[in-house]
Amino acid sequence: MAEEFSGTAYCVKCKEKRDFTGEVSVNAKGTRMAKGKCPECGTTVTRILGKA
Repeated sequence: MAEEFSGTAYCVKCKEKRDFTGEVSVNAKGTRMAKGKCPECGTTVTRILGKA
């Protein structure tokens, strides 16, 4: 089961911070990041969470 994240991230399309929920994954460098959808426009938003 994947880890869930609920918080805010900056949407590049809306140019505002939006609340979102998404899944936490680890990229190739070992950094945790949350990835989800903007509730207003549907664009993918990401938030860097730090080292795993």
